[in-house]
Amino acid sequence: MFVGVGGYSYLLEPLWWLGMVTMIVGEVANFVAYAFAPAVLVTPLGALSIIVSAVLAHFILKEKLHPLGILGCVMCIMGSVIIVIHAPQERPITSVQEIWSMATQQAFLLYVGSVIMLVFILVFYFAPQCGHTNVLVFTGICSLMGSLSVMSVKALGTSLKLTFEGKNQLIYPETWFFVLVVATCVITQMNYLNKALDTFNTAVVSPIYYVMFTTLTILASVIMFKDWVGQSVGNIVSEICGFVVVLSATILLHVTKDFERSSSSRGNYTPLSPSLSARLCSGNGELLQHNEEDEQCSQEACSRRQELYP
Repeated sequence: MFVGVGGYSYLLEPLWWLGMVTMIVGEVANFVAYAFAPAVLVTPLGALSIIVSAVLAHFILKEKLHPLGILGCVMCIMGSVIIVIHAPQERPITSVQEIWSMATQQAFLLYVGSVIMLVFILVFYFAPQCGHTNVLVFTGICSLMGSLSVMSVKALGTSLKLTFEGKNQLIYPETWFFVLVVATCVITQMNYLNKALDTFNTAVVSPIYYVMFTTLTILASVIMFKDWVGQSVGNIVSEICGFVVVLSATILLHVTKDFERSSSSRGNYTPLSPSLSARLCSGNGELLQHNEEDEQCSQEACSRRQELYP
């Protein structure tokens, strides 16, 4: 069953719902991680899931892992180690109101306003015109909304962590505002991500989305939570280098995966038999054959008439 381009018929697929449940479990784990670690550390480490999927595909789906793909896995691990070593420490937060003061600072409000304006432009102007021809439109919407959803998820996760520690944060309206923002951003993000995957090749969408989403999320976290304040220039440069290595490894993995698929499809090509090729080259081989049989039948009929009526 083929899904309509950019439509919603994927909602009728049981396999899609199975994947959705799996993704929800993973997002719950991400939710917990954001509550205990800075987004600058958690978001780039999401690339490790690509290594797991590549290894599982190699053993379960029997997909061959290209040597460059193995190099991409090694690079991804190296970049992740660099990020973990030089990642900033999590700042202690005592209440959701402290997070609210971070979210309402002038620099972050300017970022939020820019994101909302760009999303509206992409949704109402570019999506109807070139959304199904340009992969950057749908992935751009997902990435922009994803950066806001991560900030809201971190705020909500921190609030729940403080609540479980005995400091009830559910009595504050700021907590429920972050819940509303998370729901809005996640629904929008899932909608346009499915549109992108439905319209374009996964090998194209995945690396572009990962690069844009991770970059914007780190930028938003640096603005809102000031993750790089107090860090040395060497640590910041090392984090950026590790991030670049992870991005390069992600792109390399997806490019080699697409290369393997195209080479395997070419390898499964079976040439036509000489007789069939000759018939195809003649245009209408079967029609010519029928015409020859008709001519033989007509000649036999004429000879019989001559024998009957000399």
